Amino acid sequence: MNNQNLIAKVTELAPLTRTEVKEIAAIDLGSNSFHMIIARIMNGSIQILSRLKQKVQLAEGLDENDVLSQAAITRGVNCLALFAERLQGFAPENVNVVGTYTLRRAVNNQEFLRQAKAVFPYPINIITGKTEAKTIYAGVSHTQPETGRKFVIDIGGGSTEMIIGENFTPILAESRHMGCVSFAKKFFPNGVISQQHFHHARQAALMKIEDLAFEYRHLGWDVVLGSSGTIKTVYQVIMSNIDPNGMITPQRLNQLIERTLQSSHFDELKLSGLIEERADVFVPGLAILSAVFETFGIQQMRYSDGALREGVMYSLEKNFQVTNIRQRTALGLAEQFAIDLAQAERVYQSAKLLGSQYTHWQKPELAEEMSEILLWAAKLHEVGIVINHKGMQKHSAYILQNIELPGFDKEQQRLLTTLVRYQINLFKLSDFTKFSRYHEQDVLALIRLLRLAIMLNKSRQATEKTERISLKTDRSLSHWQVTFANDYLTHTPLVHNELKAEKRLLNEIGLELHFN
Repeated sequence: MNNQNLIAKVTELAPLTRTEVKEIAAIDLGSNSFHMIIARIMNGSIQILSRLKQKVQLAEGLDENDVLSQAAITRGVNCLALFAERLQGFAPENVNVVGTYTLRRAVNNQEFLRQAKAVFPYPINIITGKTEAKTIYAGVSHTQPETGRKFVIDIGGGSTEMIIGENFTPILAESRHMGCVSFAKKFFPNGVISQQHFHHARQAALMKIEDLAFEYRHLGWDVVLGSSGTIKTVYQVIMSNIDPNGMITPQRLNQLIERTLQSSHFDELKLSGLIEERADVFVPGLAILSAVFETFGIQQMRYSDGALREGVMYSLEKNFQVTNIRQRTALGLAEQFAIDLAQAERVYQSAKLLGSQYTHWQKPELAEEMSEILLWAAKLHEVGIVINHKGMQKHSAYILQNIELPGFDKEQQRLLTTLVRYQINLFKLSDFTKFSRYHEQDVLALIRLLRLAIMLNKSRQATEKTERISLKTDRSLSHWQVTFANDYLTHTPLVHNELKAEKRLLNEIGLELHFN
């Protein structure tokens, strides 16, 4: 049984009374690819059911007079016919379709719409560049964990969007006519790669955005996020060849440029992490991204898997704009998988109490982030109980690993999954996932904190208060001392037995736990 089917099966098993379930679809008719997301709104959250993507390369069919060729129109219409088959039964108000750069640029876009209407019975809205930019920002803001001021950059097939916003609100939003498909056609004829071709593409990109530099830099930002295909590909190539965290920096871009210019044609470009279907747009996209980094003085960028189509999807439902995206996600999971909220809250409070006393972080700059993941693990550690209590930790980890988790980036999702996976029973340090962001000793500390929090609430009752607990640890992580209020362990024999069992288990892997 594949991941999607298992998640669907688990959802069916959840003993819930569902008040309202609505299926929605969001479609992005991009210059390089058409994307469709099918989702359902249930229990206050959006759950992705499927994603469909087809490479269409509309921008390749746009000539010097901005006339879209019949061949490009046919490719687009054929893709929409495929989408229409999946959308049978959807009400028009639950399907939102947007056309971007190539369709708004094409002087004969009405001919495209006319031919599309014959096979696709849903309205297509060709949006302006600024609307596209703001919708991309919404998609990123609704799916990523960062708060505060964000600089979002999206390099598409025909245009590049640059947006600065505060939380969910865009402040500056611009779209410029430079994209990986249009630049490939203009600056890399017949797929030929050369130093001169790359330089010309990069200079053209610099000229298109140089007027934005002052205003954007003056406004400033806390974090830079990049979305869509070009930036995703750069992120994947960096992960495969340079650093598994995939963070994009000027130095890493220069490394990629040097390696790329060693090839003389798109067909010869072989880089780990570069899929074949994106080889023809990778080089022009890299030139544009390099120009963006230089213009705005960007020092690092993280990839966001939320973009235009996610923004379109969230625009269909006005109730999702909340300050804490993770809270929305967690509440949706709690409803979907019938989590015992009272028990989750007890474990959460214990984890919070213990976590506040732990100070020996190997990466103290990530202490707040890691502590937050610990608390979400406490809230969600029993999500897999809906499948079976036996092996519940494995079921919980599987669900959290494979389900969409807006508000958590991929590394945070992996950490959350790891904590939940090793919440009980014997474990080996060699079993732990290797992280690029988090130190392995910090991960081990988080696991031990969660395990203690769960043990303290084994009775699933709040008969004995646990606020008076002292946790003392050493920097090596090998020696932990937990001191309780007088007579606490006498009154809670179940907790006492759990602690004794945990002590024996930890001794087997060279760790100590003392308590009194």
